[in-house]
Order: sequence, then structure tokens, then C-alpha cells
Amino acid sequence: MTKVNYGPLAQLIGTWKGNQGTDIAPEPNGEENNPYFETITYEAIGDVSNAKAQTLAVLHYKQIVQRAESGDVFHHQVGYWSWDSETGVITHSYVIPRGVGVVACGKVLDGDDLPNTTVIEVSAEDTGFDGGIAQSSFMQKKASTTAFSQTLTIEGDSLKYQQTIMLDIYSKTFEHTDTNTLTRQ
Repeated sequence: MTKVNYGPLAQLIGTWKGNQGTDIAPEPNGEENNPYFETITYEAIGDVSNAKAQTLAVLHYKQIVQRAESGDVFHHQVGYWSWDSETGVITHSYVIPRGVGVVACGKVLDGDDLPNTTVIEVSAEDTGFDGGIAQSSFMQKKASTTAFSQTLTIEGDSLKYQQTIMLDIYSKTFEHTDTNTLTRQ
């Protein structure tokens, strides 16, 4: 059996927990700031072949986000991270129960100035060529996602992320952001 080379994604494998999350979300008359805690579990699932011309190393993940004040789950997300060792492209694909799916692509940033640190950036637009956004007709009409970007910074057992989802909601464009710092368990 051949060992799978997960490249930069190998550093994500495991269960991560963080209680420093900040969710800045749209409201009809402004925005709300939601402190949260979460658990993200990344599992190695092997490699996959696409049309016998591409081999991807793949992780599956599940993310559960809960409000700090009540413990209520307000976000549940599942998806995949994949890495193409030939091109260096990393793809983050996910779905959420609201009827939105995202395929965001990017690469590992040059980390010469941050030794022992890996920084991954991915992005997608609703009209993107390398990645994209699919959503239900309800979401397209009421809360359309037009762009997504995410930066992960991994240093040992610390994972920091920042993500921005551009939404057309409540007759305006809103920059919905989430940030958190997690620790590998």
C-alpha cells in the first residue's frame, strides 16, 4: 500500500477546539456580534483520482459552532480539503444546511518570514472559474453569497482562521466575517 502524501494538509489532521470565536453577521438594521466556541475534526481519507489524470490527497471535516452565551448550535458545516501535489492547488469544498455549497481554491503562501508556520489562503466567487458557489433559489433571492475567502494559519497545535463571506442580504451587501483560534486536542 502506498502512503498518501497530504502535504500541507497533514498539519490539520485531528480534532481542534476553540472558544475565542467572533461572528459578525448581518441583521436587518445593522450587524450582530456573536461570540462562539467550536470543534472542527479533520480526518484523513486517502487519495482520489480524477479522470485518471489528477490525484488529490483528501481530508474530510466536520465543524460544529455554538453560541458562547447559550451553547446552542448555530452553524454546522461538512466538507473536504484536498491538495494536488503536482500543481500545489488546495481546494476547500463545503456545504451548509441553509442550501449553500462552496468550492474555494488557493495555495500555501510563502512562509519564509514565518518559520514553522503554514498559511493557506483559498477563495471563491459566484462566477469564479477555479471554484464557485452554488445555492438554492431561496438563498439566491434572500441571502445570496457572492464571494468567500479564508485564511488558515497553522503553527504546531494552534490553528487560527479568518473567513469572509460577501452576502447580498436585506437590500445591501454585507461582509460576514468569522475568526477563531483553535488548539489541537
